[in-house]
Amino acid sequence: MAFFEGIKMTGGYGDGPDIISSCNINANRGEIVAILGPNGAGKSTAMKAMLGLLTLKSGSVCLDGEDISKMSPQDRVKKGISFVPQTKNVFAELTVRENLEIGGFLREDGLEEMINNIYELFPILKEKQSQIVGQLSGGQRQQVALGRALMSEPSVLMLDEPTAGVSPIVMDELFEHIIKVKKTNVAIIMVEQNAKQALNISDRGYVLVTGKNKFEGSGDQLLKDPEVRRSFLGG
Repeated sequence: MAFFEGIKMTGGYGDGPDIISSCNINANRGEIVAILGPNGAGKSTAMKAMLGLLTLKSGSVCLDGEDISKMSPQDRVKKGISFVPQTKNVFAELTVRENLEIGGFLREDGLEEMINNIYELFPILKEKQSQIVGQLSGGQRQQVALGRALMSEPSVLMLDEPTAGVSPIVMDELFEHIIKVKKTNVAIIMVEQNAKQALNISDRGYVLVTGKNKFEGSGDQLLKDPEVRRSFLGG
C-alpha cells in the first residue's frame, strides 16, 4: 500500500458528467509523481479529488493506511496534505515573510525555525524576505508559493502546473527546487504540461486520457515508451 493513494476514483463537478473514471494515483514519501496527459484529460480533477475539492461518486482516498475519503479539504490539510494551485497561490500584496507566516498558521510552535528552514531551501526568499511578493519575478513567486506550502511541514505536497507561464530557464530552476523538497521526505504529486521535463525528474508518472489511466511507469520507462513519445512527448 502506498503512503498516499487515490483508488478507482470516479467523479465530476455537480451534476455534470464524470471527469475521472476508475482513476488510480499514488505516491510514497520521498518520491515525485507526475500526472500527465492532454488538456481535458482530468489531471487537475484527479488531484482535486485527492485533496477533497471534488466529491467522488465511487472510489476512495487513503493517507498512510487511513481512509480520508469523507474528510473535508481543511481536515486533509491538518492531516499533512498541502496544495499549491496554478494561480492565486500567493498573497501578492504582502511580503515574502508575511506569506510564509500565513503558511505556518496551523503551527503551535517552531515558526521561526521553520521560516529559517525555508530560507535554507530557497535562499532567494531570505534575500527578498521584506519585499512585496507582487514585485517578484514569476519564478520567485513560485518559490514563495512552495515555501508557504511547506511551512506546515506536510507529508504530501500537491502541485498544479508549477512551471506554468515561466521561461525554460526558470522552469529548470523550479524543478531543481522540487527535487530539493523531495529530499526532505515529502511525497510530491504534480500535474504538469511540460511532460518531458517533468518525467526527467519524476520517480514515476501517470498519463491520463479522458479521465482514465492510459499509461503508468517510472519516469524513464514513460520517456522511452514509443507510444507515449509519439502521442504526448512530441516524437
